[in-house]
Amino acid sequence: MLYSISNLIKIYENRTVLKIDALGIEQNRIYGLLGPNGAGKTTLINILGFLESPTTGEIYYRSKKVVYSESLLQDLRKTVVVVDQTPILFSTSVYKNLEFGLKVRKKPGKERDFIIQEALDLVGMRTFMHAPAHRLSGGETQRVALARALALSPQVLMCDEPTASVDVENQAAIIKILDDINREKKITILFTTHDRSQAAALAHQILFLNNGMLTNGSRENLFRANVRKLEDKKIQLRINGGLQFILPDNKKLPEGRIRIVIDPEKLSLSKLGEDPPMENSATGKIIQVGEEKEKIRLVVDLGIQIILFTSKQAYRSQRPMVGDRVEVIFPPDSFRGL
Repeated sequence: MLYSISNLIKIYENRTVLKIDALGIEQNRIYGLLGPNGAGKTTLINILGFLESPTTGEIYYRSKKVVYSESLLQDLRKTVVVVDQTPILFSTSVYKNLEFGLKVRKKPGKERDFIIQEALDLVGMRTFMHAPAHRLSGGETQRVALARALALSPQVLMCDEPTASVDVENQAAIIKILDDINREKKITILFTTHDRSQAAALAHQILFLNNGMLTNGSRENLFRANVRKLEDKKIQLRINGGLQFILPDNKKLPEGRIRIVIDPEKLSLSKLGEDPPMENSATGKIIQVGEEKEKIRLVVDLGIQIILFTSKQAYRSQRPMVGDRVEVIFPPDSFRGL
């Protein structure tokens, strides 16, 4: 495991902006980090990039516990590079922007020249090598910033909204560049975005942050619900006045109106008529089927839209198609209060 995080909390001015119980990031993979503004995405990237420290909690990097002393962090920062949403380039040539970090690391001149040309080739910007950096477009600036990061030979690349301020043509180019970097250089990549389809096309795994907490990549499975205590140590959970579930009263959900997230990874489905109806299930129609790297994502209309993920193997065994009527099964551990 490249990163292993436990009980991480970050507090700014008495406000908790991150609260992550556990997170593991594997080597040589691409992670897309989704979430609304203020969800904590940039803070998490800065912590993983060793630019900020958590208030409490532990981070292991390459199986070693991260110790927050400046001398030790300097060494870690040589392996992880963060590219900001609006990167700042020196008002010199593109070449000199890439050369600066290599000079700091005392790379000899001939080696610097080879590294710079290779990095610019990777991002399709070699013809701009001697161009004034301050005259580049937003997309060109972002690509040069990626080249500058690659020139430092990082093991991990953190990109904060890499396509947010660029045109459609450069968006496609940047997505391809990140994919190529991961495949050819085996660099682990974590990038933030608001675009789920973009994350699905690029990432091996999607993470979703809401109010500083991980919710397993599903913004859509956030609902308002009413909780009512029942006898026999059970609770009634009613979502948006429609779907109703009876759960064991070990979820520690307060009575009344709350927000919940339903984990799409823990839901399952069966075609109607194949099995007897199960407790805490609901019937509806599949309205969307799509592939997200290693899993299949389905959207089912149950009166409200529910997203669930299934493995490719499980999908092939059932072959549910758009328009099919299905039963969605909700295990008790798929619900979590926010």
